[in-house]
Amino acid sequence: MNNVKVIFLSFVLNVLFLSFAFSEIIKKIEIKGNKRISDETILMFSKIDEGQNFNNLILNEILKNLYDSNFFSNVSVKFENSIIEINVKEAPLIKDIKISGIKAEKFKKLIKESLILKPRGSFNNFFLSEETKIIQSKLKSAGFYFSKIDPFIEILNDNMISIDYRIDLGEKSKIGKISFIGDKVFKDNKLRSILVSEEYKFWKFISGKKFLNEDLIELDKRLLKNFYLNKGYYNVEINASFAKLIDKNKFELIYNINANKKIYFGEMKVVLPNDFDEENYKNLKNLLVDLKGEPYSLYSVDKILDEIDSITTTEEFKSSNAFAQQNIVSDKLNIDFVVEKSKTFFIEKINILGNNVTRENVVRNQLEIDEGDPYNEILAKKSENNLKSLNFFKSIKSTIVDGKNRNSKVINYELVEKPTGELTAGAGVGTDGGSFFFGVKENNYLGKGVAVDADITFSTDSVKGSYSITNPNYNNSDRSVYFNIKAEETDKLKDFGYKTNKTGFEVGTSFEYLKDFNLGLATSSFFENMETDSTASARQKKQAGNYFDSFLKFNFDYDKRNQKFKTSDGFRSNYSINFPIISETNTFTNRYNYKVFNEFYENNITSFSVSLAGANSVTDDDVKLSERLFIPSRRLRGFEAGKIGPKDGDDFIGGNYSATFNAQSNIPRIFQNFQNLDAIMFFDAGSLWGVDYDSSLDDGGKLRSSIGVGVDWFTVIGPLNFTLSEVITKEDNDITESFRFNLGTTF
Repeated sequence: MNNVKVIFLSFVLNVLFLSFAFSEIIKKIEIKGNKRISDETILMFSKIDEGQNFNNLILNEILKNLYDSNFFSNVSVKFENSIIEINVKEAPLIKDIKISGIKAEKFKKLIKESLILKPRGSFNNFFLSEETKIIQSKLKSAGFYFSKIDPFIEILNDNMISIDYRIDLGEKSKIGKISFIGDKVFKDNKLRSILVSEEYKFWKFISGKKFLNEDLIELDKRLLKNFYLNKGYYNVEINASFAKLIDKNKFELIYNINANKKIYFGEMKVVLPNDFDEENYKNLKNLLVDLKGEPYSLYSVDKILDEIDSITTTEEFKSSNAFAQQNIVSDKLNIDFVVEKSKTFFIEKINILGNNVTRENVVRNQLEIDEGDPYNEILAKKSENNLKSLNFFKSIKSTIVDGKNRNSKVINYELVEKPTGELTAGAGVGTDGGSFFFGVKENNYLGKGVAVDADITFSTDSVKGSYSITNPNYNNSDRSVYFNIKAEETDKLKDFGYKTNKTGFEVGTSFEYLKDFNLGLATSSFFENMETDSTASARQKKQAGNYFDSFLKFNFDYDKRNQKFKTSDGFRSNYSINFPIISETNTFTNRYNYKVFNEFYENNITSFSVSLAGANSVTDDDVKLSERLFIPSRRLRGFEAGKIGPKDGDDFIGGNYSATFNAQSNIPRIFQNFQNLDAIMFFDAGSLWGVDYDSSLDDGGKLRSSIGVGVDWFTVIGPLNFTLSEVITKEDNDITESFRFNLGTTF
């Protein structure tokens, strides 16, 4: 073995010796074949000079350097009599690059952003091939899986060319079917409701979510993973999402999920630096004790980290970083929430890059840090999350580079914008009749971060339209300000004896007053025209006419749900007030709603809710028919919508007071083998009473109640739900219904 090493080493040394032994001095350099590129430029790229030693290693280096410049299609080097002769053939110059076959500017822009070759640059066949592959990949990400790209090269005079990418996009690829495989634990209908992507149906002519889109697939994977993480499946694997061709241009989108074992919170503690005050974290430590034994939840971990961040920045006033050290023992996850002091440096400058549409002040309003502040890792992460929550950007990247001084840094936020407009349309049919909805929304109007929304809804007895403008961060105050214009016509002559037209506006604000507690303030003014029919009572007919009402509104919302979508734990408490300012009837309306959620066993979600409402005139006038209260059918199943409570002749007139109680629980063991079916059971109770305009009428204050079962079914058209109810208690005039259904879809 040693002999082999000696022989190899001797060979290498001999080669090096011969290379330098036979080297000569370069006395002259001659360059031939160049027309456009100067001798000086070629010498610069070749990195050689007269008087330099020449050997085979130098020759190879010259060739490599000149080819790497991409200015030449062919290069040869000859060395004779101490003279180097460099012969070059210049690569054609690109006059222009055209994109044919595509009309949509957004796709042209997508392609142009990915080009390697540029106009006025040198042509390279290898780059052309690579560029074609990149364009193909970009078009696939946009849903064009069957596009054809033909790069046509036109030879021009003076060694110039023109490139024309002739593109046939083909038909956009659609999602024919969405499937879930593996140990997924949850049913398909629940998982499908989490996804953004949706299956193609011939009537879905507006939605862009039916097309195969790699960005949406990645978003779906993140949404699925977060769902499982919040359900205790700490080691969930979304192994792959891939597309399988099932028709001419339709793919089956398959998500392979392995939930793995459910994990529960074990021992948890907060690890603080020695000079931090433990007392500031006392309440947080109590929360950790309460969570012990509960299923793991990403939401809970993030909430704990946010609380640590808040305490550290508001109580300790120190620059720090918080992270979770996690260790699994059996089915328990032990977590140390570690707080570390970070090195102090100051923010010299913050650069915002890539915001071609979004105004810079909109971006900076989301930042928790500012130029001149000491850098804080916690606030920096929060700033990035704030930008992501805007949903204006496809990607956000932050980098920190050294500033001018030793203890200063520059932060760069690199943003990639995305379309922020939406078109929505939907239709539904059910026991109460049909409905159709159409809406247009722009979430970042003129780059100002302002949402503009217009929509119209048609239903069996009403037409409603609205136009709204919302600024979520008015004047950098962290307060949302909105302005709505509304118009609606409601025809209830058949069942309730009146018809009304309302037109007006509302302006208001909402903001987080305390943690998880939001306060809303608004004022509204409406002009209303009310009609009654010939069958109405004399007291009802007196209310026909024109009204102008102006109200001051208050809304108090305490939200402790674990998540706003697919809630499984927590509660929400809401109280709202409408106080009359200018009104003929001076109706004061207040409502209270409370709903609590609990998961009593695996995959079960049970909820209990209470709703109370009152509508009375503060000046003892009669409340308008349109302001009287009715109980929605979803709160009192087993009865026709609005067909309980006080009656005036043949008309149900609603009441001055209402109260309902609802209990509902899903039954995961029923339809266990049916992926698109879920069963529920429920108990509803409620009462509607009070007739202020005629004390001789029966106020209908008896308690109504019902019990029943229901089915949620994800059909090929859309979600269908129906209920079977058995009435327990009622009044003689109440109109009951044992079966109710609703079917909806989007376009």
